[in-house]
Amino acid sequence: MSHYDVIIIGGGPGGYVCAIRCAQLGLKTACVEGRGALGGTCLNVGCIPSKALLHASHMVHEATHNFGKMGLLGDAPNVDFQAMIAYKDSVIGQNTAGIEFLFKKNKIDTIKGWGKITAKGEVTVGDQVHTAANIVIATGSESSSLPGVEIDEKVVVTSTGALALPNIPKRMTVIGAGVIGLELGSVYARLGTDVTVVEFLDTVTPGMDAEICKSLQRALKKQGLKFVMGAAVQSVERANATASVHYKLRKDDSAHSLDTDVVLVATGRKPFTGGLGLAEVGVAVSERGQIETQGWKTNVDGIWAIGDVITGPMLAHKAEEEGTAVAETIAGQTGHVNYGVIPGVIYTAPEVASVGKTEETLKAEGVEYKVGKFSFMGNGRAKSMFAGEGFVKILAHAGTDRILGCHLMGPAAGELIHEICVAMEFGASAEDIARTCHAHPTFSEAVHEAALACGSGAIHA
Repeated sequence: MSHYDVIIIGGGPGGYVCAIRCAQLGLKTACVEGRGALGGTCLNVGCIPSKALLHASHMVHEATHNFGKMGLLGDAPNVDFQAMIAYKDSVIGQNTAGIEFLFKKNKIDTIKGWGKITAKGEVTVGDQVHTAANIVIATGSESSSLPGVEIDEKVVVTSTGALALPNIPKRMTVIGAGVIGLELGSVYARLGTDVTVVEFLDTVTPGMDAEICKSLQRALKKQGLKFVMGAAVQSVERANATASVHYKLRKDDSAHSLDTDVVLVATGRKPFTGGLGLAEVGVAVSERGQIETQGWKTNVDGIWAIGDVITGPMLAHKAEEEGTAVAETIAGQTGHVNYGVIPGVIYTAPEVASVGKTEETLKAEGVEYKVGKFSFMGNGRAKSMFAGEGFVKILAHAGTDRILGCHLMGPAAGELIHEICVAMEFGASAEDIARTCHAHPTFSEAVHEAALACGSGAIHA
């Protein structure tokens, strides 16, 4: 039996960051991981591998659509899909090896196997019992499905299967127009797959700024993705190496079906808490399966929870912030997460990023606000790179000019959003950004212009 100050169950972004910060603060730390490698869903079958395929497929798009416009002549590249998958796997390997190095550097013990909390302060892995003053649950989430849809990870796949298909399918039906569905759908569309997205609601990426949603769907349609909106999937029927997706349109209850080679079920994720022994030790769980917490503490003393298993957006960086905050709290410091300034990014082309309030939320809350917008078509750097599609929208308080939110669609949106995050963290106004010199020519000038538009007006609009 080994005793620790902290045992973290789960080695994903929340768990491994928590472990490293605990060790840095002088706590004897162990991390339990049942997967073959550290990094969790994000590094192994989620964020990182999908970004590798997004990058590779974007290069294919650039070569076939834009190289000739720049005088780069020659045949379009042939896609060796297995080599592309091998590249993706190498990226995974580099990242997971990096975490292993950090664990060794910080003297963190890795306990391989599936952990179960068998008593207060006790975690059992296999036939080994380990004790700790504090246990942090960071087991993340798993793909959720629909009634009548059976996942086999061959023809009917989740994001995990979609990242490891044996070949490029001729047809793919994506159930769900959220982040995962649109990202992976765009990967295969760029590689030549006929992609149809079936969504229950009437908008893609529900919950995001409505103007962004419409613009993103329009951009993806131009790239070849097809959309069936307001459709309730009834079932998926397998037929050898193909499948049929049966759905009804909500507007008239009419029945339809789509024949396809691969069905990607991208209907969201749910907390992964099976086998943890939560009920046995009395940890409270909500009806939605989320572990209930107050300041990341569960109702059982000494047991904490972070990341996808608790309420809030299922984002790796949110879990990382919580991991750091919990470690600092356990060490006697004051952990803090500003949940009002957590950015979200969709890595399609163009990228989409947002932080803070949407117009719809501000209207519902009765907050008076003003809008500053600027199109990337007015940005010289963007136009030089065939990336003029999209815009920056800054929302500021009508009275104080304080930034309340920002929504971007365009080149490097996932990087540009962080200027706004820092500004919001310090309570900045739109004028603060407008009066800050931005280098020319850069994409960031579009943010500067949108801030100017919150005042007397953008220069290049």
